[in-house]
Amino acid sequence: MSSYSIIGSEQLEGEIIISGNKNGSLACIAATLLTDKEVILNNVPAIEDVKVLIEILKRYGSDITYLDNNRISFKSNLDYSRDEISPDDELIGSIRASILLIGPLLTRTGKIALPPPGGDVIGFRRLDTHFNAFEELGAHCSITEEGILKASANKKLVGANILLDEASVTGTENIVMASVLAKGKTVITNAASEPHVQDLCNLLVAMGSKIDGIGSNLLTIEGVANLNGAEFTIGSDYMEVGSFIGLAAATKSEIELVGCDSKHLPMIEKAYKRLGISWHESGKDKIVIPKKQSCIIRKSIDDQTLKIDDAPWPGFPADLMSIITVVATQMNGTILIHEKMYESRLYFVDWLIRMGADIILCDPHRALINGPVKLKANQLSSPDVRAGMALVIAALCAQGVSTIQNIYQIERGYEDLHKKLLGVGAKIVRSP
Repeated sequence: MSSYSIIGSEQLEGEIIISGNKNGSLACIAATLLTDKEVILNNVPAIEDVKVLIEILKRYGSDITYLDNNRISFKSNLDYSRDEISPDDELIGSIRASILLIGPLLTRTGKIALPPPGGDVIGFRRLDTHFNAFEELGAHCSITEEGILKASANKKLVGANILLDEASVTGTENIVMASVLAKGKTVITNAASEPHVQDLCNLLVAMGSKIDGIGSNLLTIEGVANLNGAEFTIGSDYMEVGSFIGLAAATKSEIELVGCDSKHLPMIEKAYKRLGISWHESGKDKIVIPKKQSCIIRKSIDDQTLKIDDAPWPGFPADLMSIITVVATQMNGTILIHEKMYESRLYFVDWLIRMGADIILCDPHRALINGPVKLKANQLSSPDVRAGMALVIAALCAQGVSTIQNIYQIERGYEDLHKKLLGVGAKIVRSP
């Protein structure tokens, strides 16, 4: 099993180029199943989740060509006689994004059966939002005793007014993909509106879909008979931006990030400001996190302890809660971290406590962080993508040599992470 060996307590300096949006790439790759025409995607990150989803599409008959490291051609050749991948298929069970196959395959072929999706173990992520919406479009959905997810439609899906019971990102993406080829109009209320959802919608529009309200919580879709090919560039990954801001802040380093979209950063900026961290733009798509920061955690106007909590877009992203938790251990003061969306995400703080962090885990959703503390090197293991990145940051702050196992989980979401860290002076070795 691959691992990182990291020597901490080193200041970093230099430039990091931001990769394409992980979640946007996965949704857009799934969307290539909606047409038999060629779709070219640019700025696709070379990460494990992308590689796995591409292998799954190949099993459905897609011709996929790498035009460059981050530029990929997709041409779907769906086999309409099949409706499932083998139930014991490890590829499906290794990534959460496999759930995004249901929308396009259901609307194209009228049937789909998949083993349950995998992904991060950060809590229970139900599928009711997806299935309830599919049924409103005219499909029949079920889960077998073996856990196989099934959806079928005897005739073409029909547009409907759909109120989501939660602003689910993958739920919204799945329903949008199912609706673009449905008959008539679909209105999705309480839709997710994250940048990666916007990327998917903008790709679909480029392919000939009719979608109004992109970027809002109300999407209106007029179904069309078929979609064309297109070429589309995936936006930058603001989760990666937020992670490297945290890296610079926690290690008291000056780092320039290239390829940022400032429209994605306002709520992230508000959260980091509560920790005494700021940055400035150094170019059209560049920001610099300076070495000198106040690093003093703010209090409320009446001198009470503040909190940082997550929320659907445009709130602070749940995927950055692990990162900002580590950063808080290196700041001066006390703050409450309130992770409202997943009941297991904060369990990774046990690793930080072993490294000497002063953290009180109040319950599965809340942690009280007191800082600053000098972290000590330890033997660590990555439980999920974002917690794994948080542990990398912790190791780079710590005194001594830390080893992080199960880095597959980290590399599912971060392109060339160890190379990017080496480029700013980190002492990190990847093995094997």
